[in-house]
Amino acid sequence: MLKKLLLIGGGGHCKSVLDSLLPTREYSEIGIIEKSAEIGDSIFGIPIIGVDEDLPRLFRQGYKNAFFAVGSTANPTMRVKFFQELKDYGFQIPNIIDPSAAVSPYAKLGRGVFVGKNAVINADVEIGNGTIINTAAIIEYECRIGNFVHIAPTAVLTGAVEVGDYTHIGTGCIVKKKVSIGSYAMIGAGVVVANNIRDGMIVSLGG
Repeated sequence: MLKKLLLIGGGGHCKSVLDSLLPTREYSEIGIIEKSAEIGDSIFGIPIIGVDEDLPRLFRQGYKNAFFAVGSTANPTMRVKFFQELKDYGFQIPNIIDPSAAVSPYAKLGRGVFVGKNAVINADVEIGNGTIINTAAIIEYECRIGNFVHIAPTAVLTGAVEVGDYTHIGTGCIVKKKVSIGSYAMIGAGVVVANNIRDGMIVSLGG
């Protein structure tokens, strides 16, 4: 059965998504949604075929799957908005998992999750919708990660860690066992998190 996919956004994160997606050959046709000025261009041979307003038309043309391929920012509003819009239009929102990633069959992933190269998701992990588990991140057993979280490259959650919705955990962070991190928190690159973090807190190496 032919499956057609739209990727929303054509920036750097889209390139990472395509690099993980194309080797799987899961979709017979892929198109990218971007700004109108970009229509006709392509990324890795995948054409930019429309803008946001074209989503209903493209759905009618057989693009039944869509994935939001814009990276995480400090404000998750756009990611949440597009996720809901795609659902409302009737799109299926798949997960995209790089072939090199190791995802336990005993892990539970929501929808619209991206798992990058060499990432590890171990047993009894739960991950919410729209979350990014980036390159070589490690999510150890029994972690609970909310919706629209970004776990940046090489970050390590060492076991039974809880992360609330919309939180960003920076590159190279280490979160110690059984630590709880709230929603809308921002953990800077390289931080070792040994104590619980409240909602909305910003934590950096500089204190």
